[in-house]
Amino acid sequence: MRWALLSALVSLALAQDELGGRLGAASSSSASALSSDVPTISASASASSAASSIPATITSAPSISEPVPSSSAASTESSVLSSAASSVLSTASASSASESSAASSTLTTAAPTSTNPATTTRILPIPVSETTFQPFPVPSDVPVPDLYPSTDPRNPPDAGSTLIPDFGPAWASAHEKARNKISNFTLEEKVSIATGVGWMNGRCVGNIPAIEPVTGRGWPGLCLEDSPLGVRFGDYVTAFPAGINAASTFNRGLIRQRGLFMGREHVGKGVNIQLGPMMNMGRIAQGGRNWEGFGADPYLTGESAYETILGMQEGGVQGCAKHLVNNEQEHRRTQESSEVDDRTEHEIYTHPFLRSVMAGVASMMCSYNLINGTFACENERIMNDIIKFEYGFQGFIMSDWQATESTISAMTGLDMTMPGDVTFDSGDSYFGGNLTAFVNNGTIPEARVDDMATRILASWYFLHQDNSSFPSVNFDAFLPDNETTNEHIDVQDDHFKLVRQMGAASTVLLKNKGVLPLTGKNTPRSLVLIGSDAGPGRAGPNQFADQGGSDGILAMGWGSGTANFTYLITPLEAIQHRARKDRTSISWLLDDFDLPRAGNMAIKKSAALVFVNSDSGEGYITVDGNEGDRKNLTAWHGGDNLILSVAAQNNNTIVVVHSVGPLIVEPWIDHPNVTAVLWAGIPGQEAGNSLVDVLYGAWNPSGRLPYTIAKQAEDYSAQLVTGGQGQDILNIPYNEGLMIDYRHFDANDIEPRFEFGFGLSYTNFTSDGKFAKAWENGTPSPNVEGGSRALWLHRPAFKVTFDLKNSGPVFGGDIPQLYVNFPASSGEPPSVLRGFTNVEVSPGKTENVELTLSRYDLSVWDTEAQGWKLPKGTIGVTVGRSSRDGRLKGKVPLDTD
Repeated sequence: MRWALLSALVSLALAQDELGGRLGAASSSSASALSSDVPTISASASASSAASSIPATITSAPSISEPVPSSSAASTESSVLSSAASSVLSTASASSASESSAASSTLTTAAPTSTNPATTTRILPIPVSETTFQPFPVPSDVPVPDLYPSTDPRNPPDAGSTLIPDFGPAWASAHEKARNKISNFTLEEKVSIATGVGWMNGRCVGNIPAIEPVTGRGWPGLCLEDSPLGVRFGDYVTAFPAGINAASTFNRGLIRQRGLFMGREHVGKGVNIQLGPMMNMGRIAQGGRNWEGFGADPYLTGESAYETILGMQEGGVQGCAKHLVNNEQEHRRTQESSEVDDRTEHEIYTHPFLRSVMAGVASMMCSYNLINGTFACENERIMNDIIKFEYGFQGFIMSDWQATESTISAMTGLDMTMPGDVTFDSGDSYFGGNLTAFVNNGTIPEARVDDMATRILASWYFLHQDNSSFPSVNFDAFLPDNETTNEHIDVQDDHFKLVRQMGAASTVLLKNKGVLPLTGKNTPRSLVLIGSDAGPGRAGPNQFADQGGSDGILAMGWGSGTANFTYLITPLEAIQHRARKDRTSISWLLDDFDLPRAGNMAIKKSAALVFVNSDSGEGYITVDGNEGDRKNLTAWHGGDNLILSVAAQNNNTIVVVHSVGPLIVEPWIDHPNVTAVLWAGIPGQEAGNSLVDVLYGAWNPSGRLPYTIAKQAEDYSAQLVTGGQGQDILNIPYNEGLMIDYRHFDANDIEPRFEFGFGLSYTNFTSDGKFAKAWENGTPSPNVEGGSRALWLHRPAFKVTFDLKNSGPVFGGDIPQLYVNFPASSGEPPSVLRGFTNVEVSPGKTENVELTLSRYDLSVWDTEAQGWKLPKGTIGVTVGRSSRDGRLKGKVPLDTD
């Protein structure tokens, strides 16, 4: 693609699931709010074992969930609480003794490299004492027509709209209904709303019990079900592309539609709460669950989460933003403390949760890890100060499965414990009877239990799930063959069409020496497909529980973030179907390790397609020594050697990669016979058809990388931290601060192999553009309830418009990306993503493109004022096709020096 710069410098006119918890201090300050009108701006294998099929080693509950051992402190406190918590004094001293013991044991900090020995950190105890409680206020926002309209979650603005939905009136109505409902409940009944029934004691992975009569004074309870890409454990469901592929499209419309269809399928099965989307950052390239999320940039992750939630909740299911927060690796996730400074927390890691609140998300899930020495599910700084106060969140926070650490966590912000028992099948709970006892003995005010129950019921009303037409649960997550509890309802509709389209739209063309698409002069007379990833597994697409193994095409990672495949189209199946149309001769070899035969079969073929992959997942499953996180960044099944063996014998070797994240491609990327590379990610059940659409030009490649592909693993700013033993708490310092992924590469002038946002096309584009001034003020935003989501901060402050012309020969799409260049004195990376859109243009035609920026987009977090502030100095803006492809440059003419 070619961009023509209009002027050199032009003015400018973010199992089931998981564990965690403890306490932090809040700071406050105030500042005056800003306001201004919006001016118009214009511009014309792990190298694997020798077996192709890799089975999994599953820790504890094999095919069902992610079992997580409770800490010794939790176990001790459990026994104390089970003794009935007879008095505040005795409970307090027992808990303190338990926590002091845990804190004084040998605990572990790890250096930010997988090779250095681990070091130790200390758990910060939460005191158990009498407390008071004042509920956070329900928003009193005033809707603004055509800018901030009153919005019902079932009827959100269109994808990519500049309208900012005001869910305040809908939340206020839902809270009023909830308060009225619980006014007739007993204390025990209110506590039951916050307490799961225990592991495998219901038909869903998480269950809140009903209060009888359900159609009178009571309610029907809740069904909570994974996952972020489909209905886990359900039959006749769609296996959607993973979150990482959704992000790769950079296409808000497709991301929204994916959320909508997933929401409808969950509702069709009777699910109240879909446990997703996942929005932890791809901070570590080897991170096991990166594929569930949306990549390595907070803006892209935030926008993907925003559109996904709007879609899910339009479909009628409650969204669940997870995992709150700093859960970026699987190794010792229940016994590691992520050490993160306040500015980095706000600008990188909690930003997607802010966008989730702005999307009206109904629930959140706190994570397994500690944050600065305090477990996430006990972390008052995160749950109360940031999420409920600063972000004005009106829904509820649940624990990850077995992540509740204490009864007193109810006072630090936790609203619901999942699955209810302290550990799976333990028969006791930190909430339930223990929470009731803490209220009765004066430790926890009943007003806080009222708040917990109100928040949970308000989310139910918010999504209109009190409607009599809402389906009852009609499947059984744990007994799928039980005909009494599984009605086998088909909820797939025609969602396969979106899966196929999104799979194509998320495929990134990394290299093309003119050999793709395989049409016209490139139509092959003969093709050979080489590699196990081209074909099916030996026992069908659901061969491994929770997809915890590697055999055949990789279309999904492993763990609780999965779904069963109703079917799976392989590349071999799809390419053979297309080959019949072109009368192409097809042959294949699905053995990854017979290198001589692979090379020989490639001789004299028009093209040789080599398929390689790399998998990862959740830590309760180990595959070929990969304990959730990947051991390295090399292709699995000896993929590098397979590519080189084929390329040695065929001068038109096309590489197809199905991977959960970045790989080091240096061994073969510059080989003269490797003529094209397609990065297909993990695209879901239509994987083969999606690939064929791109290979043969039915879809012009428009996917972009949601992360950086480095030349060597050491080039990334953060590495997987290993080590630790027994009850050690592994320390993970986030020393890179704001400099994750491409920001680190830019700041340190490190040349990547392929930068964030990179992707080629089959056509060319020409664009012209300029920018105009929008707003100017350097006062930090006020530290008030809901301050970080204030309308004045997020409304469009200025527009960026430019023309995009398709100067190539075929129809195609492009992804213009808008990057803000903060002054060096701000401490920001050289370039940060602040906008993107997808544009589809016919040959010879021109489209006018508009992007907007808000005051929030041009602000940094002021840790002293606890507000968002415009930094001093000149702010530049770059528009291009990737983080390093600035075709249009400009500056914001704000005099803040």
